Amino acid sequence: MLNFPEPPKNYSSVFLDETDKPLPDKINPRTRYAFFSTIAKGGKSLIKSCKDLHLSRFICYKTLKPEFANDEIEQQRLIREARVSAMLQHPNTVPTYELGRDAKGNPYFTMKLVHGYTLGELLMYRERYDLTQLVDLILQVGLALEDAHQHGVAHRDIKPHNILAGPYGEVLLLDWGLAKVWHPDGSASEDGQARPSDIKDLTITGQGSAQGTPQYMSPEQINQDPDIDHRTDVFSLGAVLYEILCGKTPAVGEKLHHVIESALNDTPPLPSEISTMRVPKLLEEIAMRCLEKAPDKRFDTMADVVRMLQQDWRLDLMR
Repeated sequence: MLNFPEPPKNYSSVFLDETDKPLPDKINPRTRYAFFSTIAKGGKSLIKSCKDLHLSRFICYKTLKPEFANDEIEQQRLIREARVSAMLQHPNTVPTYELGRDAKGNPYFTMKLVHGYTLGELLMYRERYDLTQLVDLILQVGLALEDAHQHGVAHRDIKPHNILAGPYGEVLLLDWGLAKVWHPDGSASEDGQARPSDIKDLTITGQGSAQGTPQYMSPEQINQDPDIDHRTDVFSLGAVLYEILCGKTPAVGEKLHHVIESALNDTPPLPSEISTMRVPKLLEEIAMRCLEKAPDKRFDTMADVVRMLQQDWRLDLMR
Protein backbone atom coordinates (compact mmCIF):
# COMPACT_ATOMS: atom_id res chain seq x y z
CA MET A 1 0.00 0.00 0.00
CA LEU A 2 1.24 3.48 -0.82
CA ASN A 3 2.31 5.60 2.15
CA PHE A 4 0.87 9.07 2.64
CA PRO A 5 1.06 11.75 5.32
CA GLU A 6 -1.92 11.96 7.66
CA PRO A 7 -4.62 14.47 6.62
CA PRO A 8 -4.48 17.77 8.56
CA LYS A 9 -6.26 17.47 11.90
CA ASN A 10 -8.73 20.26 11.15
CA TYR A 11 -10.09 18.14 8.30
CA SER A 12 -10.66 15.00 10.36
CA SER A 13 -11.54 16.05 13.93
CA VAL A 14 -15.21 15.94 14.92
CA PHE A 15 -16.39 18.02 17.89
CA LEU A 16 -19.79 18.45 19.49
CA ASP A 17 -19.84 22.22 19.02
CA GLU A 18 -19.57 21.62 15.28
CA THR A 19 -22.08 18.78 14.98
CA ASP A 20 -24.77 20.39 17.19
CA LYS A 21 -24.63 24.08 16.29
CA PRO A 22 -28.02 25.38 15.08
CA LEU A 23 -28.86 25.49 11.39
CA PRO A 24 -30.18 28.94 10.33
CA ASP A 25 -33.94 29.11 9.81
CA LYS A 26 -33.34 30.67 6.41
CA ILE A 27 -30.53 29.15 4.39
CA ASN A 28 -28.50 31.60 2.31
CA PRO A 29 -26.41 29.58 -0.15
CA ARG A 30 -24.25 32.64 -0.85
CA THR A 31 -22.85 32.58 2.67
CA ARG A 32 -22.43 28.83 2.90
CA TYR A 33 -18.71 28.61 2.09
CA ALA A 34 -15.78 30.33 3.81
CA PHE A 35 -12.01 30.09 4.39
CA PHE A 36 -11.10 29.74 0.71
CA SER A 37 -7.59 28.70 -0.27
CA THR A 38 -6.42 28.04 -3.84
CA ILE A 39 -4.94 24.55 -4.22
CA ALA A 40 -4.65 24.25 -8.02
CA LYS A 41 -5.03 26.24 -11.23
CA GLY A 42 -6.14 24.84 -14.56
CA GLY A 43 -5.97 26.54 -17.92
CA LYS A 44 -9.27 28.32 -17.31
CA SER A 45 -10.38 27.15 -13.87
CA LEU A 46 -9.53 27.55 -10.20
CA ILE A 47 -9.73 24.79 -7.63
CA LYS A 48 -9.96 25.85 -4.00
CA SER A 49 -10.46 24.26 -0.65
CA CYS A 50 -13.08 25.85 1.60
CA LYS A 51 -15.27 25.07 4.58
CA ASP A 52 -18.91 24.18 4.14
CA LEU A 53 -20.37 26.04 7.13
CA HIS A 54 -23.64 24.09 6.99
CA LEU A 55 -21.99 20.68 7.25
CA SER A 56 -18.81 21.78 9.06
CA ARG A 57 -16.43 20.08 6.67
CA PHE A 58 -13.73 21.13 4.24
CA ILE A 59 -14.47 20.49 0.59
CA CYS A 60 -13.17 21.24 -2.91
CA TYR A 61 -14.66 24.22 -4.80
CA LYS A 62 -14.14 24.62 -8.55
CA THR A 63 -14.93 27.73 -10.57
CA LEU A 64 -13.63 29.69 -13.56
CA LYS A 65 -10.75 32.12 -13.46
CA PRO A 66 -11.95 35.76 -13.41
CA GLU A 67 -10.91 36.35 -17.03
CA PHE A 68 -13.18 33.49 -18.18
CA ALA A 69 -16.00 33.95 -15.68
CA ASN A 70 -18.35 35.65 -18.19
CA ASP A 71 -17.53 33.36 -21.11
CA GLU A 72 -20.77 31.49 -21.86
CA ILE A 73 -18.98 28.59 -23.55
CA GLU A 74 -16.62 28.11 -20.63
CA GLN A 75 -19.55 28.32 -18.22
CA GLN A 76 -21.32 25.60 -20.18
CA ARG A 77 -18.21 23.44 -20.06
CA LEU A 78 -17.87 23.85 -16.31
CA ILE A 79 -21.53 22.99 -15.77
CA ARG A 80 -21.19 19.95 -18.02
CA GLU A 81 -18.13 18.81 -16.08
CA ALA A 82 -20.02 19.09 -12.79
CA ARG A 83 -22.97 17.09 -14.09
CA VAL A 84 -20.85 14.43 -15.74
CA SER A 85 -18.90 13.97 -12.49
CA ALA A 86 -22.14 13.81 -10.51
CA MET A 87 -23.90 11.37 -12.84
CA LEU A 88 -20.97 8.96 -12.92
CA GLN A 89 -21.40 7.62 -9.40
CA HIS A 90 -18.45 5.23 -9.42
CA PRO A 91 -16.02 4.52 -6.56
CA ASN A 92 -13.15 5.79 -8.70
CA THR A 93 -14.71 9.17 -9.51
CA VAL A 94 -14.78 12.10 -7.08
CA PRO A 95 -18.22 12.62 -5.47
CA THR A 96 -19.83 15.91 -6.52
CA TYR A 97 -21.84 17.73 -3.86
CA GLU A 98 -23.40 20.85 -5.33
CA LEU A 99 -23.70 22.89 -8.52
CA GLY A 100 -24.62 26.55 -8.12
CA ARG A 101 -23.85 30.20 -8.79
CA ASP A 102 -21.95 32.55 -6.54
CA ALA A 103 -22.94 36.11 -5.52
CA LYS A 104 -21.79 37.39 -8.91
CA GLY A 105 -23.81 34.80 -10.80
CA ASN A 106 -20.77 32.75 -11.83
CA PRO A 107 -21.15 28.95 -11.80
CA TYR A 108 -19.23 26.74 -9.40
CA PHE A 109 -19.44 23.19 -8.17
CA THR A 110 -18.20 21.48 -5.04
CA MET A 111 -16.62 18.06 -4.60
CA LYS A 112 -15.04 15.83 -2.01
CA LEU A 113 -11.62 17.10 -0.94
CA VAL A 114 -9.17 14.21 -1.16
CA HIS A 115 -5.61 14.28 0.15
CA GLY A 116 -2.95 12.24 -1.58
CA TYR A 117 -0.52 12.21 -4.48
CA THR A 118 -1.12 12.18 -8.20
CA LEU A 119 0.42 9.42 -10.27
CA GLY A 120 2.52 12.14 -11.89
CA GLU A 121 4.06 12.89 -8.50
CA LEU A 122 4.56 9.20 -7.76
CA LEU A 123 6.33 8.63 -11.09
CA MET A 124 8.94 11.21 -10.10
CA TYR A 125 10.09 8.50 -7.65
CA ARG A 126 9.06 5.51 -9.75
CA GLU A 127 11.86 3.27 -8.52
CA ARG A 128 10.52 3.47 -4.94
CA TYR A 129 7.25 1.75 -5.77
CA ASP A 130 6.49 -1.85 -6.52
CA LEU A 131 5.11 -2.39 -10.02
CA THR A 132 2.05 -4.07 -8.50
CA GLN A 133 1.12 -0.84 -6.71
CA LEU A 134 1.38 1.28 -9.84
CA VAL A 135 -0.45 -1.17 -12.09
CA ASP A 136 -3.27 -1.34 -9.55
CA LEU A 137 -3.75 2.40 -10.04
CA ILE A 138 -4.12 1.79 -13.78
CA LEU A 139 -6.61 -1.00 -13.13
CA GLN A 140 -8.75 1.26 -10.92
CA VAL A 141 -8.74 3.99 -13.55
CA GLY A 142 -9.70 1.39 -16.13
CA LEU A 143 -12.72 0.46 -14.01
CA ALA A 144 -13.76 4.12 -13.80
CA LEU A 145 -13.43 4.48 -17.57
CA GLU A 146 -15.30 1.23 -18.22
CA ASP A 147 -18.19 2.65 -16.22
CA ALA A 148 -18.00 6.03 -17.97
CA HIS A 149 -17.96 4.44 -21.43
CA GLN A 150 -20.96 2.28 -20.57
CA HIS A 151 -22.79 5.50 -19.69
CA GLY A 152 -21.77 7.21 -22.91
CA VAL A 153 -18.91 9.42 -21.69
CA ALA A 154 -15.33 9.63 -22.99
CA HIS A 155 -12.89 11.34 -20.60
CA ARG A 156 -10.30 12.55 -23.16
CA ASP A 157 -7.74 13.80 -20.65
CA ILE A 158 -6.17 10.67 -19.15
CA LYS A 159 -2.70 11.48 -17.83
CA PRO A 160 -0.72 10.83 -14.62
CA HIS A 161 -1.61 14.19 -13.06
CA ASN A 162 -5.32 13.37 -13.36
CA ILE A 163 -4.96 10.15 -11.37
CA LEU A 164 -5.02 10.62 -7.60
CA ALA A 165 -4.02 8.04 -4.99
CA GLY A 166 -5.59 8.83 -1.62
CA PRO A 167 -4.43 7.96 1.91
CA TYR A 168 -7.02 5.21 2.45
CA GLY A 169 -6.31 3.22 -0.68
CA GLU A 170 -8.75 5.13 -2.87
CA VAL A 171 -7.85 5.82 -6.50
CA LEU A 172 -9.68 8.65 -8.24
CA LEU A 173 -9.83 9.76 -11.85
CA LEU A 174 -9.94 13.56 -11.83
CA ASP A 175 -10.92 16.39 -14.17
CA TRP A 176 -13.78 15.57 -16.52
CA GLY A 177 -13.50 19.01 -18.12
CA LEU A 178 -12.75 17.59 -21.58
CA ALA A 179 -15.37 14.84 -21.39
CA LYS A 180 -17.31 14.12 -24.55
CA VAL A 181 -20.97 13.14 -24.41
CA TRP A 182 -23.43 12.33 -27.16
CA HIS A 183 -27.06 13.01 -27.98
CA PRO A 184 -29.51 10.09 -27.65
CA ASP A 185 -29.39 9.54 -31.42
CA GLY A 186 -25.62 9.07 -31.25
CA SER A 187 -24.71 12.44 -32.72
CA ALA A 188 -22.33 14.81 -30.97
CA SER A 189 -22.13 18.57 -31.30
CA GLU A 190 -18.86 20.27 -30.43
CA ASP A 191 -20.63 23.60 -29.93
CA GLY A 192 -19.73 24.44 -26.37
CA GLN A 193 -18.35 20.94 -25.89
CA ALA A 194 -15.11 20.80 -23.95
CA ARG A 195 -12.34 19.89 -26.36
CA PRO A 196 -8.61 20.43 -26.75
CA SER A 197 -7.69 23.81 -28.15
CA ASP A 198 -5.54 24.24 -31.23
CA ILE A 199 -2.27 22.36 -31.09
CA LYS A 200 -0.30 25.60 -30.76
CA ASP A 201 -1.99 26.19 -27.39
CA LEU A 202 -1.19 22.80 -25.93
CA THR A 203 1.61 22.52 -23.40
CA ILE A 204 4.09 19.70 -23.29
CA THR A 205 3.96 19.32 -19.52
CA GLY A 206 0.31 20.15 -19.04
CA GLN A 207 1.22 22.40 -16.09
CA GLY A 208 -1.24 25.24 -15.71
CA SER A 209 -3.37 23.88 -18.53
CA ALA A 210 -6.45 21.69 -18.71
CA GLN A 211 -6.44 21.55 -22.51
CA GLY A 212 -4.71 18.20 -22.94
CA THR A 213 -1.16 16.89 -23.00
CA PRO A 214 0.20 15.57 -26.32
CA GLN A 215 2.28 12.74 -24.81
CA TYR A 216 -0.94 10.99 -23.76
CA MET A 217 -3.32 12.05 -26.54
CA SER A 218 -4.44 9.70 -29.30
CA PRO A 219 -3.74 10.65 -32.93
CA GLU A 220 -7.45 11.24 -33.54
CA GLN A 221 -7.62 13.57 -30.54
CA ILE A 222 -4.64 15.59 -31.75
CA ASN A 223 -6.26 15.82 -35.18
CA GLN A 224 -9.59 16.82 -33.56
CA ASP A 225 -11.40 14.06 -35.41
CA PRO A 226 -15.16 14.73 -35.08
CA ASP A 227 -15.78 10.96 -34.97
CA ILE A 228 -13.56 10.44 -31.92
CA ASP A 229 -14.98 7.88 -29.50
CA HIS A 230 -14.14 6.04 -26.27
CA ARG A 231 -11.11 4.35 -27.85
CA THR A 232 -9.16 7.58 -27.39
CA ASP A 233 -9.23 6.78 -23.65
CA VAL A 234 -7.89 3.29 -24.40
CA PHE A 235 -4.92 4.93 -26.13
CA SER A 236 -4.29 7.40 -23.32
CA LEU A 237 -4.47 4.77 -20.58
CA GLY A 238 -2.00 2.71 -22.59
CA ALA A 239 0.33 5.71 -22.74
CA VAL A 240 0.24 6.01 -18.94
CA LEU A 241 0.86 2.27 -18.53
CA TYR A 242 3.78 2.56 -20.96
CA GLU A 243 5.34 5.28 -18.82
CA ILE A 244 4.92 3.17 -15.70
CA LEU A 245 6.71 0.27 -17.37
CA CYS A 246 9.73 2.12 -18.71
CA GLY A 247 9.79 5.62 -17.23
CA LYS A 248 9.27 7.36 -20.58
CA THR A 249 6.24 8.55 -22.51
CA PRO A 250 5.56 6.89 -25.89
CA ALA A 251 5.63 10.26 -27.68
CA VAL A 252 8.88 12.15 -27.19
CA GLY A 253 10.60 15.31 -28.37
CA GLU A 254 12.42 18.38 -27.09
CA LYS A 255 9.91 20.80 -28.63
CA LEU A 256 6.15 20.71 -28.90
CA HIS A 257 5.99 20.05 -32.62
CA HIS A 258 8.42 17.15 -32.18
CA VAL A 259 6.10 15.59 -29.59
CA ILE A 260 3.12 16.05 -31.91
CA GLU A 261 4.97 14.46 -34.84
CA SER A 262 6.06 11.58 -32.62
CA ALA A 263 2.54 10.99 -31.34
CA LEU A 264 1.15 10.95 -34.87
CA ASN A 265 3.83 8.97 -36.68
CA ASP A 266 6.27 7.08 -34.44
CA THR A 267 5.85 3.56 -33.13
CA PRO A 268 7.39 3.70 -29.65
CA PRO A 269 10.05 1.12 -28.76
CA LEU A 270 8.99 -1.80 -26.61
CA PRO A 271 9.20 -0.93 -22.90
CA SER A 272 11.41 -3.97 -22.35
CA GLU A 273 13.96 -2.51 -24.78
CA ILE A 274 14.45 0.73 -22.85
CA SER A 275 13.48 0.01 -19.25
CA THR A 276 16.09 -0.43 -16.55
CA MET A 277 13.76 -2.90 -14.83
CA ARG A 278 12.27 -6.16 -15.99
CA VAL A 279 8.98 -5.66 -17.85
CA PRO A 280 6.24 -8.32 -17.70
CA LYS A 281 5.40 -9.48 -21.22
CA LEU A 282 1.64 -9.31 -20.69
CA LEU A 283 1.73 -5.70 -19.51
CA GLU A 284 3.94 -4.78 -22.43
CA GLU A 285 1.46 -6.39 -24.84
CA ILE A 286 -1.43 -4.49 -23.26
CA ALA A 287 0.36 -1.16 -23.50
CA MET A 288 1.45 -1.62 -27.11
CA ARG A 289 -1.98 -2.71 -28.29
CA CYS A 290 -3.57 0.30 -26.58
CA LEU A 291 -1.06 2.52 -28.40
CA GLU A 292 -2.00 1.43 -31.90
CA LYS A 293 -2.44 4.52 -34.10
CA ALA A 294 -5.63 3.20 -35.70
CA PRO A 295 -8.51 2.94 -33.20
CA ASP A 296 -9.83 -0.31 -34.70
CA LYS A 297 -6.51 -2.02 -33.91
CA ARG A 298 -6.75 -1.23 -30.20
CA PHE A 299 -8.86 -3.04 -27.63
CA ASP A 300 -12.50 -2.62 -28.59
CA THR A 301 -13.60 -1.66 -25.09
CA MET A 302 -12.12 -0.60 -21.78
CA ALA A 303 -13.69 -3.73 -20.33
CA ASP A 304 -11.27 -5.75 -22.49
CA VAL A 305 -8.34 -3.75 -21.10
CA VAL A 306 -9.54 -4.33 -17.54
CA ARG A 307 -9.85 -8.09 -18.09
CA MET A 308 -6.29 -8.22 -19.39
CA LEU A 309 -4.95 -6.20 -16.45
CA GLN A 310 -6.70 -8.57 -14.05
CA GLN A 311 -4.73 -11.53 -15.38
CA ASP A 312 -1.75 -12.67 -13.34
CA TRP A 313 0.99 -10.81 -15.18
CA ARG A 314 3.35 -11.44 -12.23
CA LEU A 315 3.98 -14.95 -13.57
CA ASP A 316 6.14 -13.36 -16.26
CA LEU A 317 8.52 -12.12 -13.55
CA MET A 318 8.95 -15.62 -12.13
CA ARG A 319 10.15 -17.21 -15.35
